[in-house]
Amino acid sequence: MAISTTASNYCLVSSFRSTNSSTRQNRVRRICVCAKKSNTSSLQYRKLGDSDLLISEVTLGTMTFGQQNTEKEAHEQLSYAYEHGINIIDTAEAYPVPMKQETQGRTDIYIGNWLKSKPRDKIILATKVCGYSERSPYLREKAEVLRVDRYNIRESVEKSLKRLNTDYIDLLQIHWPDRYVALFGDFSYDSSKWRPSVPFVEQLKAFQELIEEGKIRYIGVSNETSYGVMEFVHTAKIEGLPKIISIQNNYSLLNRCRFEVDLAEVCHPNNYNIGLLGYSPLGGGTLSGKYLDGSFQGTGKGRLNLFPGFMDRYTKSLAKVATAEYVQLAEKHGLTPVQLALGFARDRPFMTSSIIGATSMDQLREDLDAFTSTERPLPAEVMADIEAIFRRYKDPAI
Repeated sequence: MAISTTASNYCLVSSFRSTNSSTRQNRVRRICVCAKKSNTSSLQYRKLGDSDLLISEVTLGTMTFGQQNTEKEAHEQLSYAYEHGINIIDTAEAYPVPMKQETQGRTDIYIGNWLKSKPRDKIILATKVCGYSERSPYLREKAEVLRVDRYNIRESVEKSLKRLNTDYIDLLQIHWPDRYVALFGDFSYDSSKWRPSVPFVEQLKAFQELIEEGKIRYIGVSNETSYGVMEFVHTAKIEGLPKIISIQNNYSLLNRCRFEVDLAEVCHPNNYNIGLLGYSPLGGGTLSGKYLDGSFQGTGKGRLNLFPGFMDRYTKSLAKVATAEYVQLAEKHGLTPVQLALGFARDRPFMTSSIIGATSMDQLREDLDAFTSTERPLPAEVMADIEAIFRRYKDPAI
């Protein structure tokens, strides 16, 4: 479902009823998402899975707030996105990235301070609870290992609500699974790394409690597999528990197969109807082409320069070769590399919203303009050339 914002005044209204266990009183919150007429804005709004949320096809990612971006810069980005029709903000308890104890939570605090001057019911706030981690016990009051269990989920939500200056979260996602999965550059599943994990039913029951208390509205997953999605949905159905509505996974010209091969089928509206929130549509910024020549190296700019080894799957030799060909393809068709990469992600039939993050206002403007000014959909000849490169370099960033 896609809705254009070409009308002079456009408003999406949805409501939900939550029960507070302490008062047993029902509350109705009206979520009104308005977009003003703009000569340059043609963002579309899409229904997120089985929910009543209509979200913009662009989500503002915030993982640089508090590390690469100051609070003033973060507020400038948030305001620009809001004024240009983006109605969903994605954060996480782990942010900013790279994860560090001394900066943890700054992203949420910056967003929460900005929210004080905005109507809360016009913004869809998505955050994430960490999955299994032995490296980040500082996130909890009393834990040596992070797990996706009732204790960890509840503490995460309570702290997130406080930092974000809100009494409810629209979408709570599991940042990565509690069980072992092959992620972040792993080539294949290593069965020797299997470990006992928190049962799916236990995770869902913890979420149900928070939904009944009105602290969260919907739940989703991130960095998840087909097995995980199917188990969550099946367990919810047989146990009468909340169903996940979204999956936040990596998707770009450099990383397609993991979603396209089977998750696209699992998440199809006629199957489990799970909306994709695709992150890193620019491959960590590499698909802009700025890392190809040597001039950008050593400038102290760009997260891949600032944090050596971070997201290095995008700077491997094969990924660089594929990126160079996509940059040449864009030039051939009169597009910028950013327009090509974001236009491609935007037009995928399974994409509900692409998550874009920026460290400067110029980047944010360029990214948003790529969604609104690039021909919709990309011409057939452009797609044919993309597929030709894809056949030569399938998922070079894995």
